Amino acid sequence: MSLLFKPLGIISGLLAGIVARKTFERTWSAFDGQGPPDSEHREVSIPKLVIALALEGAIFALVRGLVDHAARRAFARYTGAWPGEERPE
Repeated sequence: MSLLFKPLGIISGLLAGIVARKTFERTWSAFDGQGPPDSEHREVSIPKLVIALALEGAIFALVRGLVDHAARRAFARYTGAWPGEERPE
């Protein structure tokens, strides 16, 4: 059953990335009028970079987890089989 879930998992992962990127950009703009700092920038404040990277990571993990779980629930609803483990060990 896991093999059948792969295409849905890939598509939902791409969707989660797009949603997470937009969410991060909107969230960051609420903190700072400029775009988020990037590690490639030479003149960047380290504390500001740390905050931006931590916020971006948290948003990506949250969105990815929620989208993945929703995709698995939808797959289980339509196929009757859960694509993964039933409970954590």
